[in-house]
Amino acid sequence: MGTLGGAGLAAAVAASRARTLGMEGERRASQARSSGLPAGGADGESPGGSAPFPGSSGSSALLQAEVLDLDEDEDDLEVFSKDASLMDMNSFSPMMPTSPLSMINQIKFEDEPDLKDLFITVDEPESHVTTIETFITYRIITKTSRGEFDSSEFEVRRRYQDFLWLKGKLEEAHPTLIIPPLPEKFIVKGMVERFNDDFIETRRKALHKFLNRIADHPTLTFNEDFKIFLTAQAWELSSHKKQGPGLLSRMGQTVRAVASSMRGVKNRPEEFMEMNNFIELFSQKINLIDKISQRIYKEEREYFDEMKEYGPIHILWSASEEDLVDTLKDVAGCIDRCCKATEKRMSGLSEALLPVVHEYVLYSEMLMGVMKRRDQIQAELDSKVEALTYKKTDTDLLPEEIGKLEDKVECANNALKADWERWKQNMQNDIKLAFTDMAEENIHYYEQ
Repeated sequence: MGTLGGAGLAAAVAASRARTLGMEGERRASQARSSGLPAGGADGESPGGSAPFPGSSGSSALLQAEVLDLDEDEDDLEVFSKDASLMDMNSFSPMMPTSPLSMINQIKFEDEPDLKDLFITVDEPESHVTTIETFITYRIITKTSRGEFDSSEFEVRRRYQDFLWLKGKLEEAHPTLIIPPLPEKFIVKGMVERFNDDFIETRRKALHKFLNRIADHPTLTFNEDFKIFLTAQAWELSSHKKQGPGLLSRMGQTVRAVASSMRGVKNRPEEFMEMNNFIELFSQKINLIDKISQRIYKEEREYFDEMKEYGPIHILWSASEEDLVDTLKDVAGCIDRCCKATEKRMSGLSEALLPVVHEYVLYSEMLMGVMKRRDQIQAELDSKVEALTYKKTDTDLLPEEIGKLEDKVECANNALKADWERWKQNMQNDIKLAFTDMAEENIHYYEQ
């Protein structure tokens, strides 16, 4: 907006403000006449005199100064709007927005409520044994009020491979968005313990979090493949999977991706260089925290297993020491209480801290993949620009291809930058909450 446009809008806002002041003056005068007071209020001064309204000291002089200053810098218009809105809240009814900014904010507040409309639960793991393989399926219950769903509630069963398919489709559709990580396919100890109860429950919780993180994501939650995953029956999902690109097409995409990664990016933007450095440092630190947390839990487990044996030993000992019966039983009772408190603390460690830390270990790997995909898109653009510069190929079609690739790079960069800030905020909140809960658990433990 130029100086003339800024002054014109400022004049309009000032006129609106003056009309509001006039309406308020008439209202106060009417109230004063009905109560037998002077028109200016209890102190006998008028609203337009030397004493301004309560709660807006010097508002008339401030208003004039701000209107004059608008000609110097168009950015002052925003400051004026905010100040006017603030004065209005102090001196007038909050239900009467008197500045354009406050009116816009009120419309946004009323029209965009932050209400959750998609609820997903993963539960009831079930083992399936066939002649070829053994696998686990999980029940997924979805409740929603969204109009694009045919019903308000759905119930389906999915296996781990289905979750892998969904993750792949999300990465394909949104290459530079930060897709939530899935739990690893196998545990370190090997396939033998793959179906024990603890492992299945740990995986169920991780899959539950995976789907709910997608549901809470402002973009991924409206992905069509995500909707099909939540609502389609097993045979419908299987049919939908077959509609994807063929083997040759996927091989071509893989070859192009490998070629782009081999070439590398010559001029990565500074903001993405900083992002990449942050990811590398974050990966190192979160992996170290994960290892330390796992070691602490292991030592706590060993301490707990050893301490459990001392209680019964002291009870047996008391049977052969008549003079120390009460003392030994008291020691046994104390050990038993310590065991229960230690077990509770271990439970908090394994449920509150360890899963969060390990999830962000997986997130660090996902982030590296996102950066690679962003670099591949830019590398493809760089190769086309280089080909055009040196006329290595037919130059008739290259400008059009370069234009499309420039748009693709811009969309990829903007998506990553927006998702990056959202992810960092969530990461800080999650890790802070996990360590705070663990600290409270330790305080409670030592109090006991």
